[in-house]
Amino acid sequence: MQNRRAAANYGAVMVETGVDSSDRVELVQMLFDGLLDNLNAAEGHIKANAIQAKSHHLTRAGRIVIGLQGSLDYEKGGDLARNLSELYGYITRRLLHINMKNDLAALNEVRGMMMEIREAWRTVPTLMHAKAA
Repeated sequence: MQNRRAAANYGAVMVETGVDSSDRVELVQMLFDGLLDNLNAAEGHIKANAIQAKSHHLTRAGRIVIGLQGSLDYEKGGDLARNLSELYGYITRRLLHINMKNDLAALNEVRGMMMEIREAWRTVPTLMHAKAA
C-alpha cells in the first residue's frame, strides 16, 4: 500500500514538474510493461529450468530498472526521487538474488511492487488533463 501511494505521488511529481508530454508518460509505461514482460518470461524459464533464457530476461529487467533509476530527477523529485532510487536499488539486488537462486517468491515480490508502480503510472494522463483544465 505504501508503494502504491509513493507511486501515485511519483506521477503527481511528474505533472507538477512540467512533464507535460504524453510521449514521456507513454515511454515510462512502456518501460514498466517491458519490465513486467521480462519478469513473467523469467518465471516461465525458471519453472522450465531454462537457465540461460532466465538469465537473459532477468538481465533485461535489471537494465530497465537501472534506466528508470537513472532517469530520476532528484532536484525536482526531492524525497520521492530519493525513495524511488532506493526502491530501484533494492529491486536490482532482488533481481540478482532471483537469478542466482531461482527464487520465485522473490520474483513475485518484485513483480508485485513493479505492478503497483505501473498502475500508478496509468493515472498520470488523468492528472495531466486535470492540471491543464
